[in-house]
Amino acid sequence: MTRIDVHDLTKEYGSRRAVDQLTFRVEPGRVTGFLGPNGAGKSTTMRLVLGLDRPTAGTATVGGRPYAALDEPLREVGALLDAQAAHGSRTGRAHLLALAATHRIAPRRVDRVLEETGLASAAHRRVKTYSLGMRQRLGIAAALLGDPRVVILDEPANGLDPEGIVWIRNLLRRLADEGRTVLVSSHLMNETASFADHLLVLGRGRLLADMPMRAFIDARVQPRVRVRTPDGVALKEALARHGHQAAETPDGAWSVTDARVEDIGRIASAAGVPLLELAAEEGTLEQAYLDLTASEAEFTAPRQEA
Repeated sequence: MTRIDVHDLTKEYGSRRAVDQLTFRVEPGRVTGFLGPNGAGKSTTMRLVLGLDRPTAGTATVGGRPYAALDEPLREVGALLDAQAAHGSRTGRAHLLALAATHRIAPRRVDRVLEETGLASAAHRRVKTYSLGMRQRLGIAAALLGDPRVVILDEPANGLDPEGIVWIRNLLRRLADEGRTVLVSSHLMNETASFADHLLVLGRGRLLADMPMRAFIDARVQPRVRVRTPDGVALKEALARHGHQAAETPDGAWSVTDARVEDIGRIASAAGVPLLELAAEEGTLEQAYLDLTASEAEFTAPRQEA
């Protein structure tokens, strides 16, 4: 098994500290979502792991070794940081063949990843004719070319259509199920929630959270129960007698925070309050993320008045 280890990692650009004493592990067999506002240090951290920048202090290793010390890096780590990296005048297949030649990877592997990423029919087209989504797929094909044990992707869903988003979601889950180490940076909270098992959250270069996704959400968003009834007054009074506060929602339902469905149902039944709807409302990754990073964003727009 191959994991990513980051220990006291720091990167300074002049007087600005982009990465501030980061320590974390990315374990195999799961998809780790890498989140944070713009300017949080995610891309810099990925570049440090991949040896594209040198740290001011600390270490970043893959399988216990710095990336620069890997014998055949393409076979050990596959990465997508910039979908625009391919030369526009080359065909998609020629681009991958050039990469494959550096690691003695057979042309049949090139054809396989083109097929796997849905680019087989566009393999002989010049990259400059590719859409953004196609370039993303080509970058992912390059990351998969060496059949690596570690996959690092920066915003892989950028530019993909709905079918492509479902495809990348399934691909990430398959890679993790095969025991690979998968680190994915994304700004799409709902999409991250669909594939991530674990989360790393950065803010201004510091580690804000390192925990399973569900635990992250539950720690920051109170569970709520949604109730709809024709007798809101009776419901509110019954709940108040048991220490629950109910707030009416814009659509006429009632929301009860820090409560369980079975408790609310039991209280309503005992009080003879008819219910039209009773459902748990779990917190979302977006809610938890915004709660944690509200003061950590480098660039924010002013709040809009309602």
